Amino acid sequence: MSNKLVSGGTLPAITLPLVGGGEATLGESKSSNVWQIVIVYRGLHCPICHKYLKRLEELREGFTNASAEILAVSGDPLEKALSMKENHGLRFPIAYDLSIPQMRQLGLYISDPRGPQETDRPFAEPATFALNRDGKIQLIELSNTPFNRADLSELLESVEWIDENDYPIRGTHS
Repeated sequence: MSNKLVSGGTLPAITLPLVGGGEATLGESKSSNVWQIVIVYRGLHCPICHKYLKRLEELREGFTNASAEILAVSGDPLEKALSMKENHGLRFPIAYDLSIPQMRQLGLYISDPRGPQETDRPFAEPATFALNRDGKIQLIELSNTPFNRADLSELLESVEWIDENDYPIRGTHS
């Protein structure tokens, strides 16, 4: 059974290795007073993830200008995460080896591969978590399929608008 994360709460402090070395902890930004945008992607096997992460790279500078750090996360092993990063020239951090228990902690939908031609392990379906400057969950988007994801341009505009208008966290009644 998975958890339902609470708006205004925090992400579980899951620490994962990063492609290129080092670690990242969900909910802990490298800098102070910034947003952390956590994008969970299905894995190297997913052609929609390729397009989505390429689009995220195109918007990376906009997120940086909005004081938002990006962190992409998957259950892929290092080799597959490295291939995703290198094949698309991704310059934002990519964390890997998200385990099934960790996926459940995040409340993610988990799928089995359709067969060995897809991948060799269960994987998380897409999700987006935007943590505001206080480290609180401001935006949550979960999908049970590869097709339904947060629009990245709209996400960037939302982060900027929320900051400019001191918009409160919504959906706090569970």
